[in-house]
Amino acid sequence: MKKKWRQFSTYRRPDVDLRKYYTLFFEAGLIITLTVFIGLTHINFGPSGEQEYTLQTQEVVEMEEIIQTKQQDVVPPPPRPPVPVAVPNDVIIEEVDIMLDAELDFSSPGYLPPPPKRKEEVAEEPEEDFFIAVEKMPELLNGMKDIQERINYPEMAKKANIQGRVYLQFIVNENGDVEDPVVLRGIGGGCDEEAIRVLRETKFSPGMQRGRPVRVRYALPIIFMLR
Repeated sequence: MKKKWRQFSTYRRPDVDLRKYYTLFFEAGLIITLTVFIGLTHINFGPSGEQEYTLQTQEVVEMEEIIQTKQQDVVPPPPRPPVPVAVPNDVIIEEVDIMLDAELDFSSPGYLPPPPKRKEEVAEEPEEDFFIAVEKMPELLNGMKDIQERINYPEMAKKANIQGRVYLQFIVNENGDVEDPVVLRGIGGGCDEEAIRVLRETKFSPGMQRGRPVRVRYALPIIFMLR
């Protein structure tokens, strides 16, 4: 048997060559496969008959307007009138004599109170007699160097090593003299008092307004520095 199978398997027909029909068989297989897939796509696998779909209606929420109530003030009822008390007829009511002053004169216009006293006039504050800004401001005659040279450094400030600037505010009058010096910001240790002393001895050229000398408020810093 094996011998016959070997003879059959080795037997070939030289006039038949299957390679020539390979392309034809391949194309025929593709056509058949595509035809089967196209047919499957047209087949309806869904349930037969028409289906009814019901849509759920959304619940409508109605907004009610809340009316704001206002509490009304209720007027309390008037009090009840007193109950009259019956008086027996046998009770004698005593008569009351009204004594009038004989000096009362009904013909006079009557007593009038004295007129009210006038309120004391409040003393008005005097207006400021100085300027803050003028056409020509006061000028220091000998410069700041003259002030710094005349300073006597206080011993207390030396021992405490106090240094800084003392800011003063004052009035330069029509003659160029210093009036009412006030310390705006001091450093203590006796420096504030020394700054006022030196400033009182300082001369300025007066401020000018419309061609005449006037009083002007001025500010100046004096420096205290240890060397």
